[in-house]
Amino acid sequence: MKVGIQLYSVRNHMEKDPVGTIRHVAEAGYRYIEAANHHADKDSGTGFGAGAKEIKKVLEDTGTRIISAHIAPFNAEIIKPVLEYYAELESAYIVAPMDFFKDKADVLAKCEVYNELAGLCAGAGMQFLYHNHFHEFQIFDDKDGKTIFDLIMENTDPALVGVELDTYWAARGGQDPVKLLEKYGERTRLIHQKDIPAAWREKINLIEPVNTDKITVDINYFMSVVSPEAFTEIGSGILPIQEIINAGNRGRRTDYIVLEQDFSRHDEYESIRISMESFRKFTGIEW
Repeated sequence: MKVGIQLYSVRNHMEKDPVGTIRHVAEAGYRYIEAANHHADKDSGTGFGAGAKEIKKVLEDTGTRIISAHIAPFNAEIIKPVLEYYAELESAYIVAPMDFFKDKADVLAKCEVYNELAGLCAGAGMQFLYHNHFHEFQIFDDKDGKTIFDLIMENTDPALVGVELDTYWAARGGQDPVKLLEKYGERTRLIHQKDIPAAWREKINLIEPVNTDKITVDINYFMSVVSPEAFTEIGSGILPIQEIINAGNRGRRTDYIVLEQDFSRHDEYESIRISMESFRKFTGIEW
C-alpha cells in the first residue's frame, strides 16, 4: 500500500488557500491526495472554489496526484459535474463520506441508490466507495444480528461498490478493524487511518448504547458523542496500525492507507508532519 492524505486533515488551510495547502502537503511528503468536498451542491470540485485546471497544474508542479474524493451531498442531482471534474484529474475513486439510516428498510433503499450512483461512477472511469463511521455498526434487527455495514455489503454490487474502511470509526463502532479487513478485503480499496489516545481506551465503544437503547443516529446525535479529544496522530495511540497495514496488504486490493486527522491539538501542518514521521516507522507501505 501507498501512503496518502485526506485533505480534510488540513481543511482550515484549504479554506484559506487550496493551492498553497496542496503545495505544503507535498512538501510534507504526501504524494497521493484525497479531496474532501462537503459543498458539492455549490462547487463540483474540491469545495474551495479551485477549478480543475488550477488543481491539475499544482498537482503537476508538485508531483502529486488525486486518487479519490469525498463528495457531499452525494446524489444524482450533483453527480454529473462532479464526475467530469474528477475525471479530468484522473481520480480513481469517488466516495460517499457519510450517511445516516432510520431503519433496515432505509438501509436497503439507500443501497439501491448506491448501486445506481456506482454505475454512473463506473461509466466515468471511477469506482464508488462507501466510507464508514461508527454508526454503520448499529444492528436494527436483533434476530438476524446484521449491522448496517453488513447490509450495505450484502445489498450492493461488489463489482461496483467498494469500501474505504475507516479503522478508527470501525473501532469506535465496537469492531476489530483487522478482522473487518480480513472479512471484506477484496472490496476494501482504501483505508482511512488516524489513532485513538490511550486515555480513551475504556471509552472507545460508541455503538453499545446505540444498540442497547435503539437510538436513531442522525447528525445531531453523532456530533453530541464525538469529542475532539478522542483523536491523536498516527502511532501515538492504541490502534494496531502495523496489523492493519498487514491485513490490508493481505487483501491484495487495498491501494492506499490514507491519513485522515479529524481533530488535533496541533496546527494542521504540524499534525500531518507528526503522522508522516510515524508512518515511516511501519513496514509494508511506500510513498
